[in-house]
Amino acid sequence: AGAETVKRAVQLDVASRFQESLVCYQEGIDLLLQVVKATTDEAKKHRYRQKISEYMTRAEDIKKHIEKEKQDGKYHKQIRIEENATGFGYEKLFHEYLTEIVSEVWVEDPYIRQVHQASRYLLYNFLRFCEMLIKGPCKVKTIHLLTSYDEGSGRSQQMTALEEIKQSLSNYGVTLNIDFSSSIHDREIRFNNGWMIKIGRGLDYFKKPQGRFSIGYCDFDLRPCHETTVDVFHIKHTKKM
Repeated sequence: AGAETVKRAVQLDVASRFQESLVCYQEGIDLLLQVVKATTDEAKKHRYRQKISEYMTRAEDIKKHIEKEKQDGKYHKQIRIEENATGFGYEKLFHEYLTEIVSEVWVEDPYIRQVHQASRYLLYNFLRFCEMLIKGPCKVKTIHLLTSYDEGSGRSQQMTALEEIKQSLSNYGVTLNIDFSSSIHDREIRFNNGWMIKIGRGLDYFKKPQGRFSIGYCDFDLRPCHETTVDVFHIKHTKKM
């Protein structure tokens, strides 16, 4: 398993997918260290240690490269979510960027509104995103939401739902600031530690569940996704709305 993991790390490294490569190097190194502990053959131990040393050196080089890209504001990682793919719940997608220093979050999404629509549950999606922030490890104190008004009779329902989310967040010491724009079209999420995530479909990349008692209704990791692209950037200073 360790050999396969570092093999994958090398492939990702060659493809310049450095963040993913670093994760595989780290996992592979841990697995190989376990092999060394269980090996009694000193010659094999020596060979494993040499390889581990090489992988550790490369992992450190990648860390430095990523850090430099962050400092220069040039970091970019792209994730492609395939049609019907699973395993892309909010925690899985965002957890590595929600460090303990994150205290402020900006969400721009024009469609945080419909509760009942043929294929969309966007207010519920936003609520689940907020729940993820509450669980940490970040210490979020303020969430800024920029969206658009719902049309017609749906506006009242939208406002009621957002006010309920706002009140509920306040019980956890989190302030929700809500603004509306009739011209907003971009979808992006920003954290005050410099990370910015752009998702082609915004928070609405999950398919409608088969039913209220079907697998994936509650656990987004098990919910099939629509095809979309996620772009992750690191910038020196997160802009204000």
